[in-house]
Amino acid sequence: MSRIFEALQRSESERAGLAIPEPPSLATELLQAAEKESHELAEFPSLPVSVAPGSRLVSLTDKDSLGAEKFRFLGVRLRQLQQARPLKKLLITSTLPAEGKSLVSANLAATLARRRQQKVLLLEGDLRRPVQAQLFGGAKLAGLSEWLQGGARPVSNIYYLEGPGFWLMPAGHPPENPLELMQSGKLPDLLEQLTDSFDWVVIDSPPILPLADTSVWARLADGTLLVVREGKSEKRQLQRGLAAIEPSRLLGMVVNSCSNGDHQDYYSRYGPGAGESSRS
Repeated sequence: MSRIFEALQRSESERAGLAIPEPPSLATELLQAAEKESHELAEFPSLPVSVAPGSRLVSLTDKDSLGAEKFRFLGVRLRQLQQARPLKKLLITSTLPAEGKSLVSANLAATLARRRQQKVLLLEGDLRRPVQAQLFGGAKLAGLSEWLQGGARPVSNIYYLEGPGFWLMPAGHPPENPLELMQSGKLPDLLEQLTDSFDWVVIDSPPILPLADTSVWARLADGTLLVVREGKSEKRQLQRGLAAIEPSRLLGMVVNSCSNGDHQDYYSRYGPGAGESSRS
């Protein structure tokens, strides 16, 4: 694309009757930025993805399911919100462990990445109990922990997931002092670099209540989704979790493991394949 830049600059100079090129036009600057961004993303290594059918990554393994449809609807709502307010850095958290925040983060990243022009990064912010590399069938990978422990340098330890079509920055090896590492002052610079390259940065953070780690992420994110699990999340804990989130940054709640049979019946009648089954 550099030849395009040169041609545009020569054309501008000729029209102005100048022997030297003028400063680049807006179109030229946009093309240059796109070329630089594409080059930077291409430098990240690609990883083949192996997702088990029972992994509950329905956005990849069962795209015609009710669960996958719910994630598509969530993606639409988030894009609508993005048109009305700055929203790139999206924090996914829960009140307590085992409520499904990591699965929601992975499914949402896969859903957002279905738009080809959307560049999506799944950033694993839970340095204590990382699971994302395992969800996608990968071995232990260097990630956020190693980057934070290194000196000031460009972003690294990001991997392009072949098939799902988005990028992953895993947590890496769990450090001895995760909270101190997160409070080292490097995270703001990291998020600034990432938002320059990606349309969405989906942050899988630790739960709110037992740890202070999430408060660090919450200050850096543009908005927060709180994951609750039917049959597990208690009202008192949920109230405490909501109180810990700044109201202006709370985008909403995602109910995980919902057993509402009415919705399932509705989708079975109007979802993919409904016409064939009704004629049989």
